[in-house]
Amino acid sequence: MKKQVILRAILGFPLGVFLGYTISIAISLMIGGGRYFPAEAGLVAGTGSEIAAVVLQWVLSGVLGAGFAASSVIWEMEDWSLLRRTVSHLALSALLMFPIAYWMHWMPHTLAGFASYLLIFFGIYAGIWAAQYVAWLRRVRDINRRLQSK
Repeated sequence: MKKQVILRAILGFPLGVFLGYTISIAISLMIGGGRYFPAEAGLVAGTGSEIAAVVLQWVLSGVLGAGFAASSVIWEMEDWSLLRRTVSHLALSALLMFPIAYWMHWMPHTLAGFASYLLIFFGIYAGIWAAQYVAWLRRVRDINRRLQSK
């Protein structure tokens, strides 16, 4: 299990960096008016330079990717209930995401900003969880149908 966590974290780091840059490009395309915004203005101001902000964002995007990839082993804990796996994964995801989102200025540094980010995070998590649940439910039904037909 430890080997899987480490391997997934190593593979997840570059995926996190890729997604971080893809998101920054998408945001720039939507609001940039032809300019590229590599990092939030608050992060640039907080780090003192654009390059420092980009390096920090690169590292923390990789950490997010590594953390999410490593935490995926929770879903393979067959002796845990679905509720325990969901709550454990959600807790780890939130503990990883919220400090990084705050440091990166991906949310306004206000109570309302935190609350809105929290709602968006839980909404996205619930949507992904529900989609995965339905997909697995269909796979199980298909397997059962095939077994019954034999």
